[in-house]
Amino acid sequence: MIENFELKNNLLNADEEELLCEDTQCQSAENQITDGCFFIKCRDKVFCCMTIIGQIEGHFILSAQHKTTKYEHIIPRIITIDQDENVDGLLMILNTVGGDIEAGMAISELICGLRKPSVSLVLGGGHSIGIPLAVSADRSFITQSATMTIHPVRMNGLVMGVPQQLAYFQNMQERIVSFVSEHSKISSDRFRELMLSSGKLVSDFGTVLEGEQAVKEGIIDSIGSISDAIEELSNLTRNS
Repeated sequence: MIENFELKNNLLNADEEELLCEDTQCQSAENQITDGCFFIKCRDKVFCCMTIIGQIEGHFILSAQHKTTKYEHIIPRIITIDQDENVDGLLMILNTVGGDIEAGMAISELICGLRKPSVSLVLGGGHSIGIPLAVSADRSFITQSATMTIHPVRMNGLVMGVPQQLAYFQNMQERIVSFVSEHSKISSDRFRELMLSSGKLVSDFGTVLEGEQAVKEGIIDSIGSISDAIEELSNLTRNS
């Protein structure tokens, strides 16, 4: 009787461990999907692949109908990449319409401050605040068909028509202009000119650049796709 009881307990414990293992794997997969990050191995290097998609969510939660990238997920991940000795570099995939300026700039500042190599790839679109994110990496790529929209700072909701509010917009806009010009080959004056162009968009100021145009203007380094981005990141890690 005692032997049968112990055998039954052992079987139960084994089942519990198996269920716990499956549950842990499920949670790991869910977390991976939630923060949009996963790891790939290239030769003897391990890279974190981070996806920035949809709208970058800031201090206000967007509706469930929006595809969003949440900065409270991305910021801890970037810090982990910087401190984890097992991670050799960051590959950032962008397909974003833009979003919260402060959240986007916070992520951009962290990426350009990484001690490890980073490469960005713009797929589909890297619009608005997605431009500072794209140039924050050590090396940037854009696919032939992708586009980037440069436009002035805008705000939804109630805006007070007073000089202080306009000055705030101007200061925020200059932060973006300065960051992009410092981390790419485009000058501040040229980026500002594209931002304030009135002949390119139907109902707004700004400019839409296709892949080759973004490279020609000096915002993005090269035309390329995923294989080019991974190969460049591998080269950067070997030389670092």
